[in-house]
Amino acid sequence: MKTQFLFYASIIALVLFSCKTVNSASTTLKDDGKITVTFVQINDVYEIAAMQGGKVGGVARVATLKKQELAKNPNTFMVMAGDFLSPSVYNSLKYEGKRIRGKQMVESLNAAGLDLAVFGNHEFDIKEDELQDRINESTFNWIASNTFHQTKSGVAPFVKTTSSSKEAFPETYIMDVQDEDGTKAKIGFIGLTLPFNKAEFVSYTDHFEAAEKLYNELKNSCDAVVAITHLSIDEDSILARRLPDLALIMGGHEHDMQFKKIGDIYITKAHANAKSAYVNSLTIDIKNKTQFVVPELRMIDNTIEQDPATASVVKKWMDIGETNYEALGFNAQRVIREAGEPLDGREEMIRSGKTNLTRIAVSAMERAVPTADVVLLNSGSIRVDDILQMPITEYDIIRTLPYGGSIMEVDMKGSLLIKVLEAGRNNVGSGGFLQYSSAVNYNPQTKVWTLKENTIDPKKIYNVGLADFLMTGGEANMGFLNKDNADIIKIYPTPTSSSDLRSDSRLAIIKYMAELGK
Repeated sequence: MKTQFLFYASIIALVLFSCKTVNSASTTLKDDGKITVTFVQINDVYEIAAMQGGKVGGVARVATLKKQELAKNPNTFMVMAGDFLSPSVYNSLKYEGKRIRGKQMVESLNAAGLDLAVFGNHEFDIKEDELQDRINESTFNWIASNTFHQTKSGVAPFVKTTSSSKEAFPETYIMDVQDEDGTKAKIGFIGLTLPFNKAEFVSYTDHFEAAEKLYNELKNSCDAVVAITHLSIDEDSILARRLPDLALIMGGHEHDMQFKKIGDIYITKAHANAKSAYVNSLTIDIKNKTQFVVPELRMIDNTIEQDPATASVVKKWMDIGETNYEALGFNAQRVIREAGEPLDGREEMIRSGKTNLTRIAVSAMERAVPTADVVLLNSGSIRVDDILQMPITEYDIIRTLPYGGSIMEVDMKGSLLIKVLEAGRNNVGSGGFLQYSSAVNYNPQTKVWTLKENTIDPKKIYNVGLADFLMTGGEANMGFLNKDNADIIKIYPTPTSSSDLRSDSRLAIIKYMAELGK
């Protein structure tokens, strides 16, 4: 019996030793000298919630996409290539006594697991102290290679301040990564922003010169260098040619998806409002000092579940918005048009021509200012970048024109009106492209502007209804259009009561659409 016991004990010990040996061998992987890092890239995001009746986009779905990629590769990071604090439907609303000004975006992106961000030009739409609050609230890292804080004492990096520390924005960022077989790599990042917004508290250096200088500082200490940019696609292309050894350029700004390959460098830009994301896989061969990228555009739609934690944050802010809208005289959930063709608010369309949505907006302004000979609306006022599906609610109009703003009424000389119309025509492709009354026409052969088939007379005085922003001189190529222009004969008082539709262009559009829908 004792012999038999010893025999079986020996067998068990041998099996246990064999299992331990096999398990140890299976978990000890040989370093192959190659490592893959995945970047989930979004850009130009102004909406935290899904659009088109919940079918498209949504930060909570982006959060799920990141988690899905993390399950495949622990070296997965979410990147924001600028423009997310403004413009937003929430920016004019208040929470806890302060304007929201992108607070909802930061909280949602924190929950979604954003890792790296660069400034877009619209981050500087909000006030200096408001931007500082958003920076302080962020839990992700920022990179600012050519964008600095203009203070009373001089130019310095932007700083994130928390209860326990102050952290200056770096001009470069170095990420240390390691995979399961032990391969290690250093990835350097450059973050570039186009100097479009001239806010007094921001200072820019030349983005190409900054990129070249910083790349040269990084190239010998990093295994790959990536640029995260908020530049035009043409400028990204120039950057790729000037720095042909960059691993990847992840960009933003155009709002419409962009994809290019210049030499060996991919340039990727997702659709605005998280309607898509680029999933870029960067593989680095440490031994051979090579790298390659596999870019994949992923559509963000209802095939992707919403991350519950992020969705909870989104719902919180949606509820806050509802309360604010009521205080401003809006009933966000009220349906104002039940049926009909979808309304086209895509920027690629409205910044180069008229759509059914822009025609409605102009007609509503004409109804609000019946004395006007012509009304003018800059296409940049319309920020929805979406096709509005039926039924249309008041919220759809609120998010279509997040800036809101009054409809001003002015008398101006025909010479100035012609100059404004010309500037708008030349702004094709940008937010400064003008939408105007159907009674106005331009003849490209004669280069003559007409109103109700009569040539606009430079000496005649015309009554013009226009978006209040246009009168600030802040629109592209329209710095001359302001209250001090000698050709502005009269500026009429702007009403503040919500009972007067001129007080808010959104109220005018909502009332006009509701009446049409009857």
